[in-house]
Amino acid sequence: MQLDQHLPDGYLYFRRYGERDVTIVDRVVTRSFLLAPDRLIEDWPVSDVGELDEAALDAIGALEPELVLLGTGARQVFPRAELRAHLLRRGIGVEIMDNAAACRTYNLLADEGRRVVVALMLPGDAAR
Repeated sequence: MQLDQHLPDGYLYFRRYGERDVTIVDRVVTRSFLLAPDRLIEDWPVSDVGELDEAALDAIGALEPELVLLGTGARQVFPRAELRAHLLRRGIGVEIMDNAAACRTYNLLADEGRRVVVALMLPGDAAR
């Protein structure tokens, strides 16, 4: 789905998303990744919630977000409570959503100048 014809300056944003890939500005990404307004971290090694661990969360925390949007694929799937608590103890808010909602929400928050990070899980065969 095409998200926006408006081309904002000053931050990275989603132009389009699909079930197996997304377009960030003009770059097509087919593997799970982390995105902050100023940085794209490709090949984040998590293609589904079952692979989420503290090391993967530490990679998110290293980007120093105030809020993390965890995109869990085509459906919203909640990770174990202790993993969410790992970020909350660091003062980082966490919202769990499907990828489409995570992309839309990220664009809105980044446009407001918020320090948001989206951690988007793309399907396993695309993420490896």
